[in-house]
Amino acid sequence: MNQFVTGLLKLLLASLIAGALMNLFGLSAEKILTSIGLTPLEAWEYLARFIAWAIPNVLLGAVIILPVWFFAYLFLPPRSSDE
Repeated sequence: MNQFVTGLLKLLLASLIAGALMNLFGLSAEKILTSIGLTPLEAWEYLARFIAWAIPNVLLGAVIILPVWFFAYLFLPPRSSDE
């Protein structure tokens, strides 16, 4: 868990530095979106449509994956800590 928190903090710090540098050069999220032909509202709409599509598919896949994982966990011999 400690490695996860450390990695997350490093990721946040790197993102902050990258964002500050982009701001220093006059770049913003809105300018980048406009340059590729999107408005911020359209980007949010695409994100909402993606999430609405992804969640049912993830749940449908979990119906198969979770029982297979559970049975494999139950019936496979445990690994030694040396591996």
